[in-house]
Formats: sequence, structure tokens, C-alpha cells
Amino acid sequence: MTNLLLFLGIILICCLLMQRLMERFAIPSLLVFLILGMAFGVDGIFRISFNDYKATEIICSVCLVFIMFYGGFGTSFKAARPVLKQSVLLATLGVVMTAVLTGCFVHFALKQTWLASLLMGSVIASTDAASVFSILRGRTLNLKNNTASILEVESGSNDPMSYMLVIIFCQLYNGKAVSIPAMIMQQLLFGALLGLIIGKISAYFLKCGKFESSEWKTIFVFAAMLLSYAVPVIVGGNGYLGAYLCGMMLGNSKIPGKRQLVHFYDTLTGISQIMIFFLLGLLVTPSELPAVFLPALFITVFMTAVSRPLSVAAVLSPFKAPKNQILLVSWSGLRGAASIVFAIMAVLSGVRLPYNLYNLVYCVVLLSVLFQGTLLPFMAKKLNMIDNSVDVYKTFNDYEEENEISFVKIFISQTHPWANRYMSSIALPKEFLVSMIVRDTGKIIPNGATKIKAGDLLVIAAPSFINQDNISMQEIVIDKGNPWNKKKVKDLSLGKGKLIILIQRDGETIIPCGDDLIKEGDKMVMVQG
Repeated sequence: MTNLLLFLGIILICCLLMQRLMERFAIPSLLVFLILGMAFGVDGIFRISFNDYKATEIICSVCLVFIMFYGGFGTSFKAARPVLKQSVLLATLGVVMTAVLTGCFVHFALKQTWLASLLMGSVIASTDAASVFSILRGRTLNLKNNTASILEVESGSNDPMSYMLVIIFCQLYNGKAVSIPAMIMQQLLFGALLGLIIGKISAYFLKCGKFESSEWKTIFVFAAMLLSYAVPVIVGGNGYLGAYLCGMMLGNSKIPGKRQLVHFYDTLTGISQIMIFFLLGLLVTPSELPAVFLPALFITVFMTAVSRPLSVAAVLSPFKAPKNQILLVSWSGLRGAASIVFAIMAVLSGVRLPYNLYNLVYCVVLLSVLFQGTLLPFMAKKLNMIDNSVDVYKTFNDYEEENEISFVKIFISQTHPWANRYMSSIALPKEFLVSMIVRDTGKIIPNGATKIKAGDLLVIAAPSFINQDNISMQEIVIDKGNPWNKKKVKDLSLGKGKLIILIQRDGETIIPCGDDLIKEGDKMVMVQG
């Protein structure tokens, strides 16, 4: 037990450090975690022997539920509405077309049977939401023509269709009688209907129910997520689709305390992604990958140059999408963890192919993320698809267009410049509002004719700061032995990206300039981006 916890702690820290390092090179986190898993594996530095496909499939399937749910939760229906038809068609018809075209290539080029070929195509037909999201956000790709919304909805919702195709072809491969139209209708109908119903009921309870604390509310949403997957599966529906739509229903409902839920699920899905990617890297045997490298390379090139572009063009052309948008959406079809998990499902179902399916799909994902993922920002600029007048964060529900309000208090002393002045003469930004004055005689809701007096405590409301760019702030107290004591701000060696934004001294706040002298007792706030 202790060794396992020690191992998990080391892995999480290594993953975070590696991700921070690779962000500078625009390499998606998926690739970092996969490679780190390989480094710990049987052919890696630590030579850990791990080949439990069943345990990996269970753990990764559970983690996919979390990722699918939060993918729906973070999908802004308002931003997606103008391109909803295109996105849904890409996530359904586009996946089918990609699977069939890729299957045809595998059949004719690699000389596989039709069932084996279509199964391979189905396993790798969906795109990876985690990689697409991380690149869009991490590189702040503000894209034209609602392209970010198209990619978000498509990549977040196309795993269920790929999953259905994998189940169908696995059963056909094993000689079971399957009614394909009936199975698809059952999976889609029960998955969508039950996911929406559970999401609607959950949103109602969150609005009207009384919870003892925000923690209980978070636990309730967690339970709703589990039900949205399990209930559809029990009746033959698609659990991943149910989880996604339940998340979308909750994410687009006006429920109190949504920001706390976002923080929780950001952490939960982050850990889930690390667990999936690391386990998949640990499970693979790198020395066996050369045997499938060439087939994987051929499949990756065909999907990137032919099957994905043809599928995207077939879906988006009727909507008169610009050529550059079609090309960028085509290039953004990154394969990911779901494809590898589906390959494990196929292996566990008893499918036996001439190639090691897990290794083949793993190699395809590595190549796809390495080249398509790394070059996605370059392609966006090359295709002239960047539009800095839009904000990519607004395509996600965890970006709050209407900011939460923060309150600050200001005490009015005898020497304060606002003392004995009327509210109408105080110059405040339009986003700021003096919401209340606390005075010895009681509380006052001020208007323009209210006179501010010495001894008043003003409560000012302002929009909260949304830390989109991982900016950190640090408070530094200057004592007698501090090396910055009696130095000017301009003479400090702060390091790259660091800035002194304010100094508090004797109850006053100073916005510093280079010639300000730092004194003992100062409280300084330093920001690092």
C-alpha cells in the first residue's frame, strides 16, 4: 500500500514537471504522459513489467467517463449553436466515413480481411478531445468562423460513435448475429434520452435543492455523472453519450456555485488524463513497436491526407465552409487515448489479428499527436485562421462571460481624498460600484447625493479576476535583513516574467515605478506569468 502511494505520488509529480517543460515546445500533454509511461515500462529506465489489459481497460474506461462528462460540461451551447449541425454530423457521419475509408485502405494496402480492416478503422475513427482542448487553450488559438466550437463539440462527442462501431465489428468478428441499425438506434436513443433526463433532473435539484455545503453539491453532481453512464449501459444504451449529454445539460444550466464544480472537475479530469495516458504507456512494450511501425505510418499518413479530409469536406462543404476552415478541421483530427482504450476492448473481446492491434493503434496515436498536434498552431497561422478579435475561452463553459463579483473595503480617514465629498464627484471605473457604506449610525445604500464622511467604511464591488493564463501572485514582506531593503525597484533582479505590481506601506497602496525606494516593513505583491 505504502509503496503504491509512493509510486503514484512520484508519477504525478513527474507528469506535471514534464508537462510544464513540454509546454514551451507546444507538445500536447498526451504525448508527454505516454512517453513517461514507456520510460517506466518493461523496456524503459525502471523496467516495470505490467501487462494487465483487463485492469487497464477498467481503469481507463472509468477515467473516460469523467473526461466525457466534463467535455460536455465545458461545452458552451451558446457558442456551439451556430455550428451545432456541422459538429454533430462530424461526430457521427464523419466518424463512420473515416472508419470506412480507413478500413478500405487497410483492406487493400495491408491485405487484411474486411472485418479486421473495418474494425481497425473504427478503433481509430474518433478524435481526442483532451489533446485538442489543451492545444486550443495552451496556445490561445483564437480561430475564425467558430472553428474552435466545431472542434470542441466534435472531439468531445465523437467517441460514442467510434465505440459503437467497435462493439458492432467485434461481435461480427466473433460470429455473433447483430442487427446493426437496431443496435445503433438502441445505443443512441437510450444513451441520449437517459443522459438528458438525468442531466435535467440533476439541474433541477441543484437549483431548488438545499445542500449543506458546496462539497455536498459536488458529491451530488459526481453521483449524477456516474448514473448518466451506468443507467444507459444497463438498458443497452451508450454510456459515454449519456455522460457527455448529462454534462452538457448541467454545464449549460444556470446552477449556483458552478465555478466550484469547474475547479473540482478540472482537477478530476486532469488526474484521469494522467492515469489513462501513463497506464497506456506503461502497458506497451516499446521493443515490439518496430514490427508495426510501417503499417502504423501508412495508416496515419492515409488518415491525415485522405480519409479525414474527405470526411470533413463531405460534412462541411454543404454548409459552404471556407476551404481553409475545412483544411484546419481536417488537420485537427488528432487520435488519442480513447482509440487505445477501444483497441484494448477489441483485444479483450477475443479479436486476433495478424498485427498486434494494441501496438498498432498505440503507434498511430503517437505519430498523430507528434506531428498533427505539434504542428496545429503552425497550420492555424499558415492557413490564416487566427482571429484575435475572438476569445477561444468563450467556447468553454468554465469561462464565465459574466464574472463573479468580488468585494473590497476602503476605510475613509480624515486625510483620505474622498473624505467630505459626494458620491457623484468620485471618479470610479464603470465596472466598479460603491455598494454600501458602513457608518457609526448604520448601513447606507449610497446614491450620487450621498456624502462620504471620515470614519466611513466603503464596500466596493468589482468583477473578479479570472486567471486564464496561470498567473501566480506572491506577497513579499521586507524585513531588515532582506537584500531588497533600501534598493530601488529598477535595481532588483526579478527574473523573466516577474513584475512588482504594488507596494503597501503604512496603510497606503503604492503603484511602483522604477525609482521607488523599497523600505523596511513594505509589503510587496509580485506577479509571475
